[in-house]
Amino acid sequence: MRRTAALALSLFALVACGAPAEEAPAGTTGDLPDTAAVVQAVTKDDALAATLPEGIRQAGKLRVGSNVQNPPNNFYAADGTTAVGSEVDLAKAIGAKLGLTVEHQDMAFGSLITSLQAGRIDVTMAAMNDTAERQQAIDFVDYFTSGITIMVQKGNPQGVKGPDDLCGKAVAVNLGSSQETYAKEYQCLSGDPIQVTATDSDTQNQNQLRTGRVAAILNDLPTAVYVAKTAGDGEFFEVLDLAPINGGPYGIGVNKSTPELTAAIRKALQALVDDGTYGKILAAWDVEQGAIDQVTVNGR
Repeated sequence: MRRTAALALSLFALVACGAPAEEAPAGTTGDLPDTAAVVQAVTKDDALAATLPEGIRQAGKLRVGSNVQNPPNNFYAADGTTAVGSEVDLAKAIGAKLGLTVEHQDMAFGSLITSLQAGRIDVTMAAMNDTAERQQAIDFVDYFTSGITIMVQKGNPQGVKGPDDLCGKAVAVNLGSSQETYAKEYQCLSGDPIQVTATDSDTQNQNQLRTGRVAAILNDLPTAVYVAKTAGDGEFFEVLDLAPINGGPYGIGVNKSTPELTAAIRKALQALVDDGTYGKILAAWDVEQGAIDQVTVNGR
């Protein structure tokens, strides 16, 4: 998951109307799915809530650390202060199942794990990949499967069918991302490597694709799907119908010192999977491709 460049929310106002990037007010979006009724229908599980750590149970809230700049996972609504997105809805639903209100704290992605370890937040939920390296520091309740996807111009004028078709072509990625690493290391059978264009601007990358300066953009599954759906009312881009490349789980990060919280969140999320709430939330945000059936901890 790339995290060196923040997604600019102004992009979605920009692409909807075709205005220059500087004219789009920060924090604006297009129409958002109405998931309020789905989340509000979740009922508290008293027995499960009783297993929470005492401090969290008494506080009655779950402090969720996130980097609120990553549509459709988590971003700000048009008011610039209300966090929305598929992850935000899932967090609220988990909280409701445990009898907790959810409080989002926006912070730099790189500070999430240290903030969790220091007790400034209770969990992280920020499209963070559950990796063996990160498991040395925190535990993960896995809730989604993502990976690299290929986004092309609407109609796919260059006929890109998969990674091999990118060889010898210019491809945009975010600077310092897993997508950049993948593109630079990809072994092209033709001998002509992928011509990698790395920037720290999603808007710049998408402008390059719209104007044909690059053949494709590599990005995470949820982000690519959301951009393809919202940019120019869905008329600018499309995502290739391929399995995610280098797929892996997103995980809710939990401090290793609170295994009771890890267990409670896993059980709460599994209940939401089983009763269909989880699927309804993902479908509302058009990211059901990454849905899971069994909630695991640290991939097990």
